Amino acid sequence: MITKELIDKYHVPAPRYTSYPTVPYWDQETPQIERWKESVQISFDQSNATDGISLYIHLPYCESLCTYCGCNTRITRNHSVEDPYIKAVLKEWELYNGLFSAKPVIREIHLGGGTPTFFSPENLQNLIEGLLKNSVVHKDAEFSFEAHPANTTEAHLQTLFDLGFRRLSLGIQDFDPRVQLIINRIQSYTQVKEVTELARAIGYSSINYDLIYGLPVQTLEGIESTIEQTLTLRPDRIAFYSYAHVPWIKPGQRRYTEKDLPSLELKRQLYELGRKMLTAAGYEEIGMDHFSLKSDSLYQAEINGRLHRNFMGYTHQYTQLMIGLGVSSISDTWLAFGQNVKKVEDYQALIHQEKFPLFKGHFLTDEDLIIRKHILNIMCKGETSWEDSSMVCSSLSAGIERLIPVAEDGLIELGDKHLKVTNAGKRFLRNICMALDARLWANQPKTTMFSMAE
Repeated sequence: MITKELIDKYHVPAPRYTSYPTVPYWDQETPQIERWKESVQISFDQSNATDGISLYIHLPYCESLCTYCGCNTRITRNHSVEDPYIKAVLKEWELYNGLFSAKPVIREIHLGGGTPTFFSPENLQNLIEGLLKNSVVHKDAEFSFEAHPANTTEAHLQTLFDLGFRRLSLGIQDFDPRVQLIINRIQSYTQVKEVTELARAIGYSSINYDLIYGLPVQTLEGIESTIEQTLTLRPDRIAFYSYAHVPWIKPGQRRYTEKDLPSLELKRQLYELGRKMLTAAGYEEIGMDHFSLKSDSLYQAEINGRLHRNFMGYTHQYTQLMIGLGVSSISDTWLAFGQNVKKVEDYQALIHQEKFPLFKGHFLTDEDLIIRKHILNIMCKGETSWEDSSMVCSSLSAGIERLIPVAEDGLIELGDKHLKVTNAGKRFLRNICMALDARLWANQPKTTMFSMAE
């Protein structure tokens, strides 16, 4: 039984665990570029021929600022920025190709932003053709892109489909006009319906909607209407995220104040209502914050034990090497992380000098790798084991000790060598992972998995 008291108890800021260590606990020194390149080469040689590699391309431009957004964006209506930016991304890809011992096998491409559909279909075609020019497309490849319903055209959809894209993610957030106005994310139900139906007619096999609860001026009636409208369009996947209010990091959120946000109790009710409606409509809860129809590959991956999580979120594809291209993008070699500079001008200047544009990174220790495996297991499979000695490290015992009260609250079943997340615990995956987060506890001694009232 999930009670209000239990939800309140575990209501603390917690990472989303798209990586371990999480970005705030990476080594703060400028990455050692030669060591980074060696890490890329090792990972490529270990995995390219079998799993292939993933590419994430960050396209930061938007014509207007969505005030809720936490992404790295550049607001402009000047579309002349498209061509030089794409040329820089392709030049960065050339730098990575110079490290590879064979043609890269592309398993996954994801276009994120910003607004990828800010770019013209012609420029997106130039980008993708440039990426694939000297590459091999994996037989199980999946290409996906994020889109704004208000500016996605049939030409966008057809061009990207012809290039191999089969999954589309639409940023809806909320259909309530009052919420759309205050977060400056305006699109009508009709626009969303038209894009969805166009994509299906063209042949897209998976369509995702992003929805957010906890936004300013949201109400139970509004979220109920949003879910009802969403269900009429029957997307294959739904990401139902919690809004994070961080105006000291994202000044756009200062358009409203904490007074405009739902109370903790109302936010809980918004989530519970949305979850209840989605599951009643036949959507299965996947990992954390995600819902999927049984016909979608994300659900199939979960039941087959193949669900994976990386900086792009949940995916049914696994690759050891993920290369992030573009401003602020993050790459993952499994052995190391590297993030690109966050300003477009800095990024383009470094690329022009034929330099890898990294400004932050982290080389994983043996202990990091063990904890990373446990956290991935919990996030993707709902269980993990340390029966094998290769899954044991010095910090694990302290993490298990921190999990004892979590087990007492019924969120996990905790054995001598194994833990399993209960049905109730699925809503608290981040708190469970926090207990094992050795970097977080070492750097913030006052960290708590529970509310300050405890």
